[in-house]
Parts: sequence; structure tokens; C-alpha cells
Amino acid sequence: MKILISNSSSDPIYQQIFNQIQQAIFKGELKEGEALPSIRNLAKELQISVITTKRAYDDLEQDHFIETVPGKGSFIGIQNKELMREKHLRILKDQLIEGIQTAKLLGIHLDELQKMLTLLYKEE
Repeated sequence: MKILISNSSSDPIYQQIFNQIQQAIFKGELKEGEALPSIRNLAKELQISVITTKRAYDDLEQDHFIETVPGKGSFIGIQNKELMREKHLRILKDQLIEGIQTAKLLGIHLDELQKMLTLLYKEE
């Protein structure tokens, strides 16, 4: 598993770790039951604090992406991918509604908003 940390990102390091592990699970790169590196090993590999790595793992466990077994390590949890997809679609919908409301306040028309979205989507 390869995790890349960007010091120029607006996201804190623990969130970058969380996001990358979450994406790897959604893409199927990490499978159910697969072991993650220990908190200490990942911290050492990324040259970051153990506390930062622990925060990422704690958040992943809280959101049911991983399970931690004392003395054995952390493992990818059993996922209901359809349920997780629905949850993220709801979040996306809320964010899009907020963006649309902002666009309307700024007087941005639908066609201009669609062009912006298309450019941003292709950029990523």
C-alpha cells in the first residue's frame, strides 16, 4: 500500500491518510480482511508522528472501514459497498446543492456552471 503525503495540501496529514485508504478500499485495491501496516511502521515509513497515524486509523475504525484486533493489528473491515456508496452520494448531493446556491448568488448561469464542473472533473 502506497500513501503519499502532500505538505502543500489543505487537508491535515491524518485526513490524507484516511482519504487514501478509503479510496483504495472503494477501488478494491484493499480487500476485506487484508492487514494494514502497524501504526508505528506507517508513521516511520511516512516520517510522521505516531499520533497522526493513530488518528487516521481511529477515524477509519469509527467509520467502519477497518477493524483493530488488540495484539494483532488493523485489518480492512467487511464493507457493505452499496451502503457506503449511498452515504457518499448523499454527501456529494449536499455539497453540490451548496455549490449551486453559491453560483446562483454570484449570478452564474447553469451553462457556465456546467462548463466549470466539466473542466474540474477532467482536471482531476
